[in-house]
Amino acid sequence: MTRFSNECARARAAQAAWSQLPIRERSSPIREFRHRLVESADTLCAAAQADVRRDPDEFVATDLVPTASAAKFLEHRAASILAPRRVGDRPLWLWGCRDTVHRRPRGVVGLIGTWNYPVFLNAVPILHALAAGNAVLWKPSELAPRSAEILHELFLHAGFPPDLVQRLPATRDAGPALVESAIDFLHFTGSEPVGRDIARRLGERLIPSTLELSGCDAMIVLKDADLDLAAKLARYGSTLNHGQTCMAVRRVLVERPVFAAFLERLRLLASPDRPDLAMPGEADRRDRLIADARAAGCEVVEGNPTVIVNAKGERNLAANREALFAPLVTVTPFDSLDEAISQDTETSLKLTASIVTSDRQAAESLAARLPVGCVTINDVIVPTAHPGTPFGGRGASGWGSTQGIEGLLEMTVHQVITNRSGTFRPHAEPGGSADVPRGYLRLVHGRGFRERWRGFLQLFSGVRAGRSN
Repeated sequence: MTRFSNECARARAAQAAWSQLPIRERSSPIREFRHRLVESADTLCAAAQADVRRDPDEFVATDLVPTASAAKFLEHRAASILAPRRVGDRPLWLWGCRDTVHRRPRGVVGLIGTWNYPVFLNAVPILHALAAGNAVLWKPSELAPRSAEILHELFLHAGFPPDLVQRLPATRDAGPALVESAIDFLHFTGSEPVGRDIARRLGERLIPSTLELSGCDAMIVLKDADLDLAAKLARYGSTLNHGQTCMAVRRVLVERPVFAAFLERLRLLASPDRPDLAMPGEADRRDRLIADARAAGCEVVEGNPTVIVNAKGERNLAANREALFAPLVTVTPFDSLDEAISQDTETSLKLTASIVTSDRQAAESLAARLPVGCVTINDVIVPTAHPGTPFGGRGASGWGSTQGIEGLLEMTVHQVITNRSGTFRPHAEPGGSADVPRGYLRLVHGRGFRERWRGFLQLFSGVRAGRSN
């Protein structure tokens, strides 16, 4: 018996009843959750500040606003997204079939949450799972227990059954135990090394998952960019939540003619303070990356953000490859777009990227060449919280989608139901003629009229022989 076997059993029983409710009825507590989120804003702000030192104003903007927007999206769109879909354009050999694709809930969804955005990154996948008809076993981060307790109370007070959305202990050992439990799907937000371990363990049991993992994201600044805007975005993107953001700007690649001008603007925007980090190990990692950069001959400008000036374009800097939850950014010049793309692909982390330029067409062409899950043009981070768009990485940044239509469908599996009318089934007739499929192949897909006419005659002959048997 696994550690959470009782919780899984209760969740499965609750899910069986919940999944039978009409989708619009499942949306009612989502609406109530959204209203209660607004009413509990101050309480949640205080909890996040106590847990992980989140600034209240920033917390409202980056956690509560996008969470409420995601809830409203589900209220209005979940029913149409999950509605059965009739499939037309059937081939002639399936004459009489009527096909419908249904979206069925996965069952019991395990969710291992994170701490840096304690409401948004936990509530949104929970809401998607519930809207799709699943039950949720949620293991919150041990760094944000107060926020998790209040958030869970909001779900219960909104009308979700207690066994349907259960909060597990916010301890380190609860995560691995949840992975080993009798869940049907896992949503994990966290680091790449832990994600790899989870993927191995789930893979042995063929349990599907969504893994939202680390980033080491690049901003590409072209020579026609508004440099004041670019510098502001680089500062914001690297210091938001004290740099404790998976899609933070970690690398700025600047076209060489404007490299010095951009760097000067970024230096003027940096503050002298080094913020306190929620995870002390990240401060040690930051110091190691700085030491590596200095050893490679880079200039380091301490502050918030700390700027590594990679003027010589040194490759293979650890700061350009590794994930970090601290306000540290590397600035590197490039001479061509091919060089910028080559520099961008130094890391196996493929979460997001941003481009700053006045040429939107050039930006979209460049974006198509970047192997990441999301590209923002003339902005950073904020647009990725659009409730209607999916979010997810590639490569070592994980797989699957959260948020938007794709995030909702991720919490379901498809089931095709086919109804066929009539009684003509040549494939089921004993000793059926091989002329039927061969004739059909020539009739529908043959080259030229003569070949298709021969196919028709062969098909007709085969059908007639089948009926006579």
